Amino acid sequence: MNTNTIKRNGATEYGSLNIGMKSSQLMKLFEDELKDIYWAGKALTKAIPKMVKSATAPELKEALESHLAQTYEQVSRAEKVFEIIGKKAVPKKCEAMEGLIKEGGEIMEECEVGAMRDAGIISAGQKIEHYEIASYGTLRQFAETLGFTEASGLLEQTLYEEKAADEKLTEVAVSTVNIEASMEKQ
Repeated sequence: MNTNTIKRNGATEYGSLNIGMKSSQLMKLFEDELKDIYWAGKALTKAIPKMVKSATAPELKEALESHLAQTYEQVSRAEKVFEIIGKKAVPKKCEAMEGLIKEGGEIMEECEVGAMRDAGIISAGQKIEHYEIASYGTLRQFAETLGFTEASGLLEQTLYEEKAADEKLTEVAVSTVNIEASMEKQ
């Protein structure tokens, strides 16, 4: 057997989808993780507007608003992935995202309005982005392994958007917000 094939309940070529793969442990994990990130995306559509409202830097507000629009698209894209795999789009509470959103809320409450709060929002936002990058990267690979080529492409698109959002937050932090926050007195 070459490295491009696997054997499960008989010979199965890597990437092809059969009944064995549809009922595999990886398929169950893929579906569970998809439910998790689906919940996370829906929760972010409620959390990001609070971040926008608390932000003061125009560049940060713009980055957050842009990513909010993308998040709505990503939730729809996740629903399409559920369709592709023949499952109902059902969210499963994501404890990690709930914790990250809660932490972001605490940061916004504890920091003074202005550059310091903006720096805190960026910090919280980047933690969220990194979680999403890890989740979507894993889901994309699972989809690829399971032979869901179209789903893999959709998840790759979301992964790209999450990486771009993280880079944009870094750009805003480095170009203005962190510099301004470093000049504020305690």
